[in-house]
Amino acid sequence: MKQAKVLSDAELKRLLAVVDAGRHGSRNRLAVMLSHLVGLRVGEIAALKVGDLIDGEGKIRDQILLKASYTKGNQARTVFVSRKLRKEVERFLAAETMAKDPAAPLLMTQKWTAFSPNTLCQLFGSLYGKAGIDGATSHSGRRGFITKLAHSGVSAKVIMTLAGHRHLTTTQRYIEVHDEMLRAAVEVV
Repeated sequence: MKQAKVLSDAELKRLLAVVDAGRHGSRNRLAVMLSHLVGLRVGEIAALKVGDLIDGEGKIRDQILLKASYTKGNQARTVFVSRKLRKEVERFLAAETMAKDPAAPLLMTQKWTAFSPNTLCQLFGSLYGKAGIDGATSHSGRRGFITKLAHSGVSAKVIMTLAGHRHLTTTQRYIEVHDEMLRAAVEVV
């Protein structure tokens, strides 16, 4: 099975330009950034509730607790909110009128219902298609997140934990390697 494409910085920029210019730009941008900045799966993004990201006082949480029911492996895990993600959430909150109920879905369809993982997957496919990025799927952000961590020298155990993988071999399959990386690696010696 072919793996999802890891986007270059230029491709991510092009994708975000398409997202920002389209309908539901702030919602779609947050969905994309939850994938690219913290490596969430579409099922995890679709499962997020307002209270998972926003506390009772309207402040953005420092951590997102992904309940076991949200995750593929049925194992709860904590996702840390980076400065970049915090800015994206602030941008979303400034642009969106959303439910104050902590149990309400964070991201809503145009019919004001929760996304299913399948409909969110279709949305990602549509956005990548409009941006002209071949080979990208709803898993591209997750692969890109894991690849960037690996190439930044983050330990394999930390990456595995952030990704919610039980086995290092699973995490290793996500890491993309290309000629420029190989060339830079041999120059270290």
